[in-house]
Order: sequence, then C-alpha cells, then structure tokens
Amino acid sequence: MSDKNKILFSDFSSVSTEQWMERVTADLKGADFDRKLVWKNLTGINFQPCYNIENSITQLKNTGENSQSLVNYRSVAACCGKSGNDLALKAIEEGINGIIFQMITNVSVEELLHGIDLNTISVSFKLFNNAIPFTKDLVAFAKGKNLKGYIDANLISGYVTTGNFNENLVDVTAELIKLTKDYPNFKAITISGTEYLDSGANQVQEIAYTLSSLVFLTEKLKEKEIAVQQIFDNLNFNLAIGLEYFVEIGKFRAFNNLLAEVAAKYQLADFSNTITAKTSIWSKSITDAETNLLRCTTEAMAAILGNVDGVLIDPYDKEFKSSSDFSSRIAGNITTILKEESYFGKVSNPVDGSYYIEEVSSKIAEKALELFKAIEADGGFYINFEKEIIQQQIAEIRLQKLKLISQRRTPMVGINKYPNLMEKISANLLSKGISENPKVLTPRRASLEIEAMRRVTEELVDETNVRPIVQLASYGNLTMRKARAAFAYDFIGVSGFDVHQEESFANALVAATESAKSTSNVVVICSSDEDYDETAVEFVKAFRAIDTDKVLLLAGAPKNIDELTAVGLDGVVNMRTDVLVSLSSIQKKVQKTFKSLEV
Repeated sequence: MSDKNKILFSDFSSVSTEQWMERVTADLKGADFDRKLVWKNLTGINFQPCYNIENSITQLKNTGENSQSLVNYRSVAACCGKSGNDLALKAIEEGINGIIFQMITNVSVEELLHGIDLNTISVSFKLFNNAIPFTKDLVAFAKGKNLKGYIDANLISGYVTTGNFNENLVDVTAELIKLTKDYPNFKAITISGTEYLDSGANQVQEIAYTLSSLVFLTEKLKEKEIAVQQIFDNLNFNLAIGLEYFVEIGKFRAFNNLLAEVAAKYQLADFSNTITAKTSIWSKSITDAETNLLRCTTEAMAAILGNVDGVLIDPYDKEFKSSSDFSSRIAGNITTILKEESYFGKVSNPVDGSYYIEEVSSKIAEKALELFKAIEADGGFYINFEKEIIQQQIAEIRLQKLKLISQRRTPMVGINKYPNLMEKISANLLSKGISENPKVLTPRRASLEIEAMRRVTEELVDETNVRPIVQLASYGNLTMRKARAAFAYDFIGVSGFDVHQEESFANALVAATESAKSTSNVVVICSSDEDYDETAVEFVKAFRAIDTDKVLLLAGAPKNIDELTAVGLDGVVNMRTDVLVSLSSIQKKVQKTFKSLEV
C-alpha cells in the first residue's frame, strides 16, 4: 500500500535559478537572454520569464476583493422614459443585473424605472445636464429601497476630451453627494480613467492620471465644505480594460492599492468605493469584427480577476453600427458565463500569491506612484493638463504602440495579422485616418491608420469594380517557398487585395515568365535565400522584359537588394517590414497602373 502522507515530488531535486539560467543560456545558443525571453512592456517594466522560491516578491496590500456580487452592466440609451425602460427590462430578462442609462433627454424617473427592482438591480446614470432635478426625483422614487449604482456627471471625462473644465459641475457634484447621503451603495461621484487608455496611454499612466484627478476633485469639493469621508465613500471609478491580460489584472490590483495610499494621506483608513471596468475602444476592430468577442472575453476576465465591482462589455459591432439585439445579448452573456459557469467572482482573490501577478502588480504600483508624485509636485492634475504635459506623455506612448502595431510586433487579429480575406467591407465603415488634437484626449481605435489604408483599397474597388489581384509565385526549396508564401499571403491580405493561393513553378525563369503574363496586379517572389542568391536577379530581369507595370515584390531579406532594385524589384516583405508603409506604397503603384489602363 502506498504511503498517502508521502510528500509529492520528494524524489525530484529542486532547480535553482543558477541551474535554470545555465540551461537556458545553453539552449539559446548565444542569443541575448534579455532580448529573447524578458518581456519589455511600454510601462517601462521588464517582466522575467520564470519565478521560483528564490525570488523575493513584494505582495501588495489593499488590492481589493473579488466581488461576490459582480454587476454585469449594459448601456441603454434613454431617448425617452418608455424606450429606455423597455430596453432595460429586456436586458434584465436576459440576465443583466446592472443598467447604465445614457440620459440623452429629460425623462420621467418613474417611467424610466418602472418595473425594475432597485433592491436587486444596479441602476447608473450618465447625465449631461439637469443632474440635480433628476437626482431629486430619483431619491424620492427610491425611498425605502436599497438603491445601488452611480451617477456620472461627465466632470473629468468631459474636461479631458474638450479641454474645458466646467466649474459648475463641482457645485452639482457637491449637491449630488448631499442628495444621495441616505444611499451608501449609490455613488454620486464618477471619475473616469477610460479616456487615457483609449487615447493610447499605458497602464501606469491610466492609474496615475486617474488618482491625480481624484486629488484635484477632492480639493475642489473640500472648498465646498464636503468632508473627505463623504467624498471617498461616494467614489465610483470607470477604468478601461486593455489587451495585455496579466498586466491588466495587475493594473486593477495596483489601483486599489494606491487608492488606499491616497486615502491614507487624507487620514482615511476605511471608505467604500466601487470600480466599474469597461472594455476598451482602443483594442477593437471593424475588420473581422467577431474577433472583438475574444478581446472582450479576455478583457472581462482580467478585470474580474483584478477585483472590480462591475463590468461593462460593449457589443462587438458597436464601433461601426447600432448594436443589434444579438450583439448586445452576446456581450452580456460573456460576463454571465464567466461568473456562473467559470466561477469568476466565486473565489476570494484567486490570483493572490501568484509570483508573476504579484510582481506585475507591485511594479505597476511602484511606477504609477512615481508618476503620480511627479504630477503632484509639478502643480497637480489641472496644471499638468492645462500645460499639455499629460497629453504629451500619452502621445509618446500612443506613437510607440502604433509603431509596434504597424511593424506587426503587436499582433492584432484581423487588423495587422491573419486578415479575413473572405470578408467584404464597405469603405464608408472604415476610418479616413485621424488628426490628433494635442490639447485634448481623443478615444480611438488603435487600428485607425491601417483602416485608412484599407479604405483606399475599397474606394479603388468601388471606383473600378475590380479588386487588385496578388499572385504568389514560388519556386525552389519547398519548405522555404511555402513558408514565405504563407507569410506574404498574411502580410498583403491586410490591404484588402485579392491574394491568391501560392502557385509553384519549376524554376525561376518559368515563374517569372508565367507571372508576368498573368492577370495579377502584384506579384510576390517566394523562395529560399539560396535560390534568391542564384536566380532572383534573373527572375526580375525576365519579368520586367515582359511587363513593366505590375508591382513586383520579394518575400524575404535578400543580400543583393540594391542590385534587385536596380533591375526592377519594387520592394520586399519580411518580418522587419512596416505593414502600413509597405502596403500604402504598393497601393499607390497599383493605383497608377489602374489609371494608365483607364487612359
């Protein structure tokens, strides 16, 4: 009989960090460890690939608690009381337990909330005007009930997106705090941080700027004789959820930690706030839009594991049309499945003790605290925004992010990698690009520049009724030609061109002759480096002898690029090629060919 008390794995000796490094160094065969295995995040933090008992990891305190009563929000447009109520009741019937009413016009509270059980359903309101009269009606209607949710008067979000701070909203907020004092689970102050991440900021910036705006607003409300305890007990934070799964988990935990630190500076040890996490605009796509469902799922998972109180998932098609019943239902189902079937929210702080997440959390908290202190030392949130320092810092990170996307070093399915070539999309849905206003923040998709490039293709198709054809002409080494044809297929497919499957030829001369005579507009040479050394020049010369108009590219990085360019090669596509620059150049050459054919 086996010994049930035997320690598992006792026959295996532990592996030290030194032993692990020796083995990894040997396996890397001279490659740089930091470059290959250490992940360098745009927050300025480097994350190690492995952790063991020898690592000393700081475990943050006050990282929040996994919500046992997670609010699954849906945003509802309240054009009038009846339509808003109908949409809310439909959402509740579909399993939603939180409604965010977008208050477009003045509506009757009684009509809007008719049939909604305020003891079980959280109701929140984004108010653009008449906040005080509406709230008076709300608290009167909710008398005797456990009103839960928040009011968003657009105070901080309105300022950072327009550049105009509405001082009157401070008075409004002070009055809202007084009006809702009998409802501790209903928050009268919403501070939004979504605009930072959706404008291209990193996680450290989102935390630091949000907390800095908190300090700014706290000081403003203190001038209105609102106690600090009342302020912190009435706080709801709206934060966006980005693409980097583990970093986003760490971000929410770090935010809770630093919020407690800020409160401590105001001599507060105990207060009650909420955090509502919203799927980001930045990460979403119009092309292959169904992939947004996957992005929303991982974003929601990260937020819940990061200990938020509520989650708002936008429908996957929200970026390009009015959301359908189907897309709204699916969005709500994501959180329901995570909560009820995957048991998220059922376990108290499931990520606590994970070396990796603890390090991510502590490093983000450390960096965010540094930035927060720098802002406060330089005059605080308002001064830094008025001087455009915050905008400039975000712009620097945004440009780095866009560069990584354009270089395909940050892969985004359906945008810069793995395009759906079967998809037909209207040019009108695609972006024309964006002109950034350096004085304000502009929430946007990361894909706008690539969308603008794709729009050029769709407009060309609409104008000529012909979609440019790309031929992948391969020969030589079987393995390499297949690999490079697959790469080119994926790379050029982002443009919206009709990329045909690889065509194999007996040799370079046959490939050049046949592809030059084909109906394609773009030809990509696909073979091995050895084949290129021997026959690429011959291919280009033979091709150009027959056709001088087609765009001729080569998949790879040949040594004799200058010689190939001199005899007629238009360019190369490889791992280092910038997708936006390269495809825009190809488009211009194709457009010239189309115009010459019209003449």
